[in-house]
Amino acid sequence: MKKITAFLPADLVAAAQSQTGAGVTETLRRGLEEMVRRDAYRRLRAMKGKVSFDDFDLAELRRDRELDDRGNVIDRG
Repeated sequence: MKKITAFLPADLVAAAQSQTGAGVTETLRRGLEEMVRRDAYRRLRAMKGKVSFDDFDLAELRRDRELDDRGNVIDRG
């Protein structure tokens, strides 16, 4: 955690809080997380058509996993 002091327009903070229904800290945290998510999504979209999955054999990838009786992967790590 990092404690900060920020000077923000009160009306902007109030509008954001009305959207989240949360306090200032939670509202700012959600806003920062949303910015990070959007950037990650933008970078993924930029990769569209540049990644080939033709070399993967799905059946082979599934064979190397140990499954329980419900078909769930057993994590041995």
